[in-house]
Amino acid sequence: CPPLPPSVKTETHLCGIDLCGADLCGADLCGIDLCGADLFWSDLCGIDLCGADLCGADLYLCGVDLCGADLFWSDLCGIYLYLCGIDLCGADLHGADLCGIDLCGEDLLDMCGADLFWSDLCGIDLCGADLCGADLCGADLCGADLFWSDLCGIDLCGADLCGADLCGADLCGADLCGIDLCGADLFW
Repeated sequence: CPPLPPSVKTETHLCGIDLCGADLCGADLCGIDLCGADLFWSDLCGIDLCGADLCGADLYLCGVDLCGADLFWSDLCGIYLYLCGIDLCGADLHGADLCGIDLCGEDLLDMCGADLFWSDLCGIDLCGADLCGADLCGADLCGADLFWSDLCGIDLCGADLCGADLCGADLCGADLCGIDLCGADLFW
């Protein structure tokens, strides 16, 4: 097919589509509505989900590779992600709404070096997660569970950790400038 002229705007709706096992490696799904899409065992390595609408979706992402995925300003509010073995290392989650997300799974979550600045992580369960070197500058982590998390060298400058559980968390070398720890649990 010949390319469309620049003046023609196309819009794709993938709401509720079954992409089970699809190889979407490097695909540009920027701004796409993926509400309720089935991405079971899909390869999303390097995928661009910038601004994608995943709000309220039930995405079973066991085995999905999101390494380096661009989720910049994506709406992931309240979605259920089964992240067993998921690699979010270096993923761009800048400004993503992850408020109340359920990150269940037996394996520890690898978010080492992930870009999460100004993200809404209010009430998120990151218990035991590897966030070493991640950028959480200005992030809302109110009530977050960071029990036994690796926060080594993390940038938490200006982050809101009100009521967060930081018991056993490794904060060695972390930038804690201007953070709000009101009501945070820092002791065993």
